[in-house]
Amino acid sequence: MPHAHLNLHAPTGDVVKTTTCYMCACRCGIRVHLDDGRVRYIDGNPQHPVNRGVICAKGSAGIMQHYSPARLSKPLLRVGERGARAFREIEWDEALALATQWLGDIRARNPDELAFFTGRDQSQALTGWWAQQFGTINYAAHGGFCSVNMAAAGMYTLGGSFWEFGEPDWELTRYLMLWGVAEDHDSNPIKLGLGKLKARGAKIVAVNPVRTGYGAIADEWVPINPGTDGLLAGALIHALLHADRVDLDYLVRYTNAHHLVIRAPEAPDDGMIARDADGHALCAARGDDAVRIVRADAIGIAPLVVGEVRLADGRVAVPAFQLFAERFMADDYAPEAVATTCGVDAQTIRRLARELADVAFEQAIHLPQRWTDAWGREHAEMIGRPVAMHAMRGISAHANGFHTCRSLHLLQMILGAIDTPGSFRYQPPYPKTAPPPNRPGRARKADGALDAGPLGYVHAPDDLVVDARGEPRRIDKAFSWQHPFAAHGMLQNVIANACAGDPYRIDTLFLFMANMGWNSAMNTGATRAMLCERDPASGEYRIPHVIYADAYDSETVAFADLVLPDTTYLERYDCISLLDRPISDADGASDAIRQPVVQPDRDVRPFQDVLLDLGARLRLPGLVDEQGAPKYPRGYAQYMVEHERAPGIGLLAGWRGAGGANDGVGTPNPDQLARYVEHGCHWHRAVPAAGRYYKMANRDYLEWAKSLAFVGSTQPVVLQFYAETLQRFRLAARGHGAMQPPERERARVERYFDPLPFHYPSLSPLAGEGAEGGWGEVSSQDAPHANPLPQAGEPKARYPLAAITQRPMFMYHAWGSQNRWLRQIATRNYLYLNPRTAAEHGVADGDWIWLVGERGRLRVQARTHAGTAPGTVWSWNAIGKRKGAWRLAADAPENVDGFLLNHLIDESLRDRDGRARCANADPVTGQAAWFDLRVRIERDAEPRRHGHRIELAGAAG
Repeated sequence: MPHAHLNLHAPTGDVVKTTTCYMCACRCGIRVHLDDGRVRYIDGNPQHPVNRGVICAKGSAGIMQHYSPARLSKPLLRVGERGARAFREIEWDEALALATQWLGDIRARNPDELAFFTGRDQSQALTGWWAQQFGTINYAAHGGFCSVNMAAAGMYTLGGSFWEFGEPDWELTRYLMLWGVAEDHDSNPIKLGLGKLKARGAKIVAVNPVRTGYGAIADEWVPINPGTDGLLAGALIHALLHADRVDLDYLVRYTNAHHLVIRAPEAPDDGMIARDADGHALCAARGDDAVRIVRADAIGIAPLVVGEVRLADGRVAVPAFQLFAERFMADDYAPEAVATTCGVDAQTIRRLARELADVAFEQAIHLPQRWTDAWGREHAEMIGRPVAMHAMRGISAHANGFHTCRSLHLLQMILGAIDTPGSFRYQPPYPKTAPPPNRPGRARKADGALDAGPLGYVHAPDDLVVDARGEPRRIDKAFSWQHPFAAHGMLQNVIANACAGDPYRIDTLFLFMANMGWNSAMNTGATRAMLCERDPASGEYRIPHVIYADAYDSETVAFADLVLPDTTYLERYDCISLLDRPISDADGASDAIRQPVVQPDRDVRPFQDVLLDLGARLRLPGLVDEQGAPKYPRGYAQYMVEHERAPGIGLLAGWRGAGGANDGVGTPNPDQLARYVEHGCHWHRAVPAAGRYYKMANRDYLEWAKSLAFVGSTQPVVLQFYAETLQRFRLAARGHGAMQPPERERARVERYFDPLPFHYPSLSPLAGEGAEGGWGEVSSQDAPHANPLPQAGEPKARYPLAAITQRPMFMYHAWGSQNRWLRQIATRNYLYLNPRTAAEHGVADGDWIWLVGERGRLRVQARTHAGTAPGTVWSWNAIGKRKGAWRLAADAPENVDGFLLNHLIDESLRDRDGRARCANADPVTGQAAWFDLRVRIERDAEPRRHGHRIELAGAAG
């Protein structure tokens, strides 16, 4: 239509309803404009605290997500072979009866035979609780292969974390460092914040191998080599320590840097913090004429941060800060020593350290706001270090991500830049104690439910979910000696482990929004083959039953025995709960709901309703009343209002109690959802002005947080500069304590459970002895399960390039690339490489080349990109699709030219015989090491001939 003929004044619809977006993880408030019951337009809700009316391409395109041709429309039962997409439509009664039969048999026999794993699920407060009531320990969520090591590092260090539990002080920051931040997560709040920083001239530094999105508007791009962020952070710490630019007052007031650590090699308490008879941590403090050993939390003392002392029993101890200084002041972390590995020259590293110090100490902020600390001391002002940091998946998707993130947090601490004006800030309900008190469930109660939720935080070896021999009890091996701090579980390993019967077989794999048949799986071709693998003895599938719930016809649908079609996010109630993944900002607590703005035009049901229905049919505790009748017959909307985790504490914090007069705590209010709808489907309560900063030790904040049931007491949260929890595991590995790792795990646990962060490279064992393996040509979409032998040679010589993916701002996971509006932005992906790298390999822009890794090779089209670090190649992730999925045309660019790097990434680290030794993951948390992939480039004989192909190792010709 010619622009002159546009009628800009025509109404967008006859009704406007508010709800919450689901096109990414921001969970922005939106207004949905309806015309005769059909969605006509979506815009941002100006009153919503997350996005304040801002909307992105994904959010606007939600209309095409809702009307996608890929929507499922009826329950499906497999009638052919798995993977063949042979189904018959069935009614819901038959589908639910069948699921109830399978699940009921399991619960009567052994609840752990159910593996219930959810992908990009925003209702984990329900799904995790349901798994607990069912009694299975085998539940996990998306975070296990997204950012669990970053989340765990934050929770074990400072009781919060980057992204969903914290944010930069957008109003006062003068220097922001973005570490590995792509554009898809939390995009609208970050865009709003970056706009504020640019408007007032604050400096933004982007540390990332790739310069796109936020990095493109940064004042400085630091093109780092993937997986070396922790080394760069260590070098910055080194420079600051040598320049004596450290906020010691902050450290001794808010962290355990001054706590005394016992030095007693071979002793069972070596490396533990010295304590008095009542368990209080001790420190050395200057007295009038001598050094005294006193309680570390005493007020009016002058603690020492260096120096060896003797305890009353004669043992030697030193402050934790001294151990930290000994490590990071060593030459190993000198800028000149790390420059080549990081790809960042020493001069730049030293300049960045000077800039950080200058802003933190010479440009300190003094807010005239009175406040009272947790010890009762009154302060006339709030002093701020206006240096802020934010990190995301670029540091997380590596096997060293936990310690990398810990390094960043300690860098923040020595600058005094955690929850002070201008720095990183907690978002309520955080901070929690570090680590939080909830531990993973391990035992079943008399009614069959687990004694706690299946996910949580391990505090000591006794909390591990292992058997009497120390072997993993969970199918994904989370919370075992292999990956003790796997707070979100390990979704990426469930299929391989279940297929191999390692540690045992399961009966049913129950997946929700987890596209394990494609982009949510490492070693994708092998994973698809494993889902179809049969037991030679019985002829039955190794995983007997697969139930899959999703709104769309994704790649994983083809491998399901039973498909339960979900609604779109505009057709159901959802709960964005403070008990789950909150949407708060640093100045206030928020939660929200989704409401159905349209009714389904297909035979689909909200998965949350289905889950509650299944629970009632199975007579799970908490899902039926004393007479055995369903407790929530009206579905999830009823559950959201009436369910209580503790008396007065439910999923929603707003409008509780009689008449909706209470916030945070109160009896269920039958009109609660109506109040949310009246207020734009969200609730927000501001933090008191005196509680906005120093939340970990601010009485004004802690009392406010306790009144809302965010914390159980007003005791301060001590920042874990020295992570004593990790030392407990090291001592167990040395042979101390009742719970000790199996012999084969001892060296691994001792090395990686260091209470101070350190840098180590990828764990991938590319070097080794073995025969060179060839690649047989296979289908351009699949390959059989293959376990090639490691090849000989030095790893970086054979595979000199790091291969990573980025997630584009305009798409989110696999969802966006089936959306007809978003597909107009990009319908296929390319392999991007620096022009210098291209020239070294004789590659011209637009050439088709082979990208070769340990597991095989991909034929992809290359594009040169100056915003790529020379040692890195990368691509947009999840744009390439499997033919037959998402109801795209067979010749759609996503199918023909789009590709997936996942094919080259193994889910396991393997011994020389090809057998899986452990997960290809962070050894502390189990975070999938997606970005540790090493590759090389090989020329194609016909570089201008189009056509994507996949050739995987060990495949037959």
